Amino acid sequence: MTVKAQEAIRSRISMLTGRREMEPVAVLELTSADLQTPRNNKEHHTLEMGLKRLIVRRGQAFVIVLNFNRSFRPQFDNISFVAETGPEPMELLGTRATFVLTQVQHGNVWSAFDFTINLNSIQVSLFTPANAIIGPYTLKIQISQGQGHSVTYLVGTFILLFNPWNTEDDVYMPSEILLQEYILMDYGFVYKGHERFITTWPWNYGQFEEDIIDICFEILNRNLYFLKNPVKDYSQRNDVVYVCRVLSAMINSNDDNGVLQGNWGEDYSRGVNPLEWNGSVAILRQWSAQGRQPVKYGQCWVFAAVMCTVMRCLGVPTRVVSNFRSAHNMDGNLTIDTYYDQNAEMLPTQRRDKIWNFHVWNECWMIRKDLPPGYNGWQVLDPTPQQTSSGLFCCGPASVKAIREGEIHLAYDTSFVYAEVNADEVIWLFEDGQAQEILVHDTSSIGKEISTKMVGSDQRQNISSSYKYPEGSSKERSIFMKASRRMLGQRRTSSPFLDLLGSGGVENQPAQLQLHLARTPQWGQDLLLTLHARRVSDITHPQGPIWLVFRFCAQTMLHGGFTREPLWRQVVRLNLDFGQVIQWPLLLPYNSYRNRLTDEKLIRVSGIAKVEETGRSMLVMKDISLEPPHLSIEVSKSAEVDKPLRVHIMLTNTQMEPLSNCTMVVEGSGLINGQISKDLGTLVAGHTITIQLNLYPIKAGPRQLQVLISSNEVKLIKGYKDIFVAAARAF
Repeated sequence: MTVKAQEAIRSRISMLTGRREMEPVAVLELTSADLQTPRNNKEHHTLEMGLKRLIVRRGQAFVIVLNFNRSFRPQFDNISFVAETGPEPMELLGTRATFVLTQVQHGNVWSAFDFTINLNSIQVSLFTPANAIIGPYTLKIQISQGQGHSVTYLVGTFILLFNPWNTEDDVYMPSEILLQEYILMDYGFVYKGHERFITTWPWNYGQFEEDIIDICFEILNRNLYFLKNPVKDYSQRNDVVYVCRVLSAMINSNDDNGVLQGNWGEDYSRGVNPLEWNGSVAILRQWSAQGRQPVKYGQCWVFAAVMCTVMRCLGVPTRVVSNFRSAHNMDGNLTIDTYYDQNAEMLPTQRRDKIWNFHVWNECWMIRKDLPPGYNGWQVLDPTPQQTSSGLFCCGPASVKAIREGEIHLAYDTSFVYAEVNADEVIWLFEDGQAQEILVHDTSSIGKEISTKMVGSDQRQNISSSYKYPEGSSKERSIFMKASRRMLGQRRTSSPFLDLLGSGGVENQPAQLQLHLARTPQWGQDLLLTLHARRVSDITHPQGPIWLVFRFCAQTMLHGGFTREPLWRQVVRLNLDFGQVIQWPLLLPYNSYRNRLTDEKLIRVSGIAKVEETGRSMLVMKDISLEPPHLSIEVSKSAEVDKPLRVHIMLTNTQMEPLSNCTMVVEGSGLINGQISKDLGTLVAGHTITIQLNLYPIKAGPRQLQVLISSNEVKLIKGYKDIFVAAARAF
């Protein structure tokens, strides 16, 4: 309602009542304002962020109280509200809104309505549109009488977030159970390791820690688009696709002073080993405190976990997803080529294609108005800097549905993510300076055990079916061929791999070969394997015995899918008759790998078997993840806010040598402010150390305590304990 409309109503009231205002009325002045922060923050699901300031979600009303020097008289007093955000606020760009008091809220527009007068105060509901720009706002009122001059008063400030509880918001998620998990849960798990040895890695997201929301907007205000044109950048922050894409670039530091600097080498002396982070809070605080310089160091799971913190804080439903055997296909031919020599050694290559042991990204929930119908819901966003998109190191959002259907032309970066989960693997025998024969063409080895945390549980959920149809099915192959035609385009006629794409593998072989572990592999112990060889019929040599000469090789595996020089070799010669099965033991001594593994503790054992009768070769392979020592965490009693909680942490060194320079880091949002660090010294082989801590929980509700113990020998000793904290009892 405009000021003129308010004047008309007042004139009409005067005519109807016959009253004439003879005495002058004191000018209305704002004396104070109550933003009703506890009430509003609770109703807007932001109470965990604290009570010091108002934090609300768009598309949902909130209540404030305005106190004046006298009673508010609607027939005399004009009140207009002004909300502003960003530099140079303008109504045309959506960064400034002016609106007046009405009794009823109309539509998805800025509104002040449903006011009640109580002596010298009024209580009024304010409504922000469901497509409003997110960020920190200044709220003012302008007071005037009649056509007189207006006076502006500052009411206060508030922060506006996305609202997944609101049906009109592009991030609306229609399930309270899912919202509890993907917005309100401030801890979770990242899945690492290998498809057959998946490690649960607890992580403290901490999105409700008091200063994290400020740091999130600091990150947005450091992005390159903002630095180039801050007014335009701010005006686009109502669009979740834009915000996600900007943050995907800002979590890494390849183009800017983003949050994290990646390091996939082995020298972390100038920063923190990525394995030694327990959560996002310390990383974000360090970035802010050191003048917004990149924090050293991150790898994929750290990038994704930090992005999850930022997105949940801003109100976008987000989860962390791990893809095991994840392809990095740079040349766009949907095949990843690796090479072995006749001694079973995996060879380095100049090609940039690789297969990560695992790769971690995010999924964010949103409507995609920029795509055809049917591609809403989960969208892949990947802040790990793998390749550029529109000139920046970012990736997504790419619709998970589009990936599954092979619609790789849809924005953003869908073809890249499709290859990560669907590329074919081709393994070549390399001799005399060139590839001699295909050992393996595997259509199902990439994109395994795609995993995320199960809703409301500590269990892992396999979501591979969201990304692709069942491996080997006709539907999966037809989608693959559709994607390959789009991706290869005019290059198809000259592609040397085209004949492979639609096939299911190389020609059959005269033997079936497998490597099995004879016992659970533990770091610090000899590794026992068994070769299973079975003679079967094939086209070139249907029956009769064959001679197989095996050359075995063990190599340290790096996270990027590459290997180091061999650390163990063995030659085995077997005569295998038709229908016969041979089980041959293999021993890989501890001393062979003792000082030669990376912190990930992964070994690849490969064998090339040459068939003497045909001259053809076969490959058998086994990836081994070594289990670190386990720690246990116990609490003495039930937990209560501000009451002491005794925690017992126990670690037994189960290996054959000491763990030196042991350090412990403990954290958990709602349980500890920041972190607790402790030097533990050396833990002798076979001994157990027990650490006791007294914690004073800060917040009620479900919490998680994360413990990381590192040593020179093993970096991966990690555990967690779920703790429910009761509210403080009133006396």
